[in-house]
Amino acid sequence: MVNKMSGRPRLTPKGERTRARIVQEAAVLIHERGVAGTTLDDVKAAAEVSGSQLYHYFPDKNDLVQAVVDYQADATVSNQRHADLGSVQGVQAWRDMVIYAAERVQAKGGCPLGSLGGQLAESDPEARSLIAAGFQRWTAEISEGLRSLQARGQLPPSLDPDDLAVTLLATLQGGLLLAQVQRSTRPFETAVDTLLALTIGG
Repeated sequence: MVNKMSGRPRLTPKGERTRARIVQEAAVLIHERGVAGTTLDDVKAAAEVSGSQLYHYFPDKNDLVQAVVDYQADATVSNQRHADLGSVQGVQAWRDMVIYAAERVQAKGGCPLGSLGGQLAESDPEARSLIAAGFQRWTAEISEGLRSLQARGQLPPSLDPDDLAVTLLATLQGGLLLAQVQRSTRPFETAVDTLLALTIGG
């Protein structure tokens, strides 16, 4: 039986858990090593599954990579949804959260979703499309919070929340890339704090 929503065979609860474990372990490895540096044997060992189990859920590496893209997009959007951008205090708490996340990994790996874009956008059209959709969802979540902030009079009415959401997301991506190559969160902090000071009075 095929799940009409996902286009893949319907799994038992145990099968769903196994598949989820494979995707989670693959996401960790790919974030640490990159797509090219992660083999199916690496994932098999990390997820503690047999080769037949792995290929049952993911016939080839492209299928697994696309599942990792979906996983990272869902995780990113979920985290953003739990952030409160509807108040200055909430924006500051969100700023602290994203910078702490970069500090915790010593600025390694970059953005889990953005780094996939850098690796796959030119070589895997389907993955690129999934990553773009993930960024659109992320932008929409940021925009929704900024609209609440504007409604409270804490964001200048001349600023378009949708445009500011794109600008903020671009700042995050660029700041994380600089932090990654310099192995310091300082460029990331500078970029985010400067934008917030210019727009919200951070």
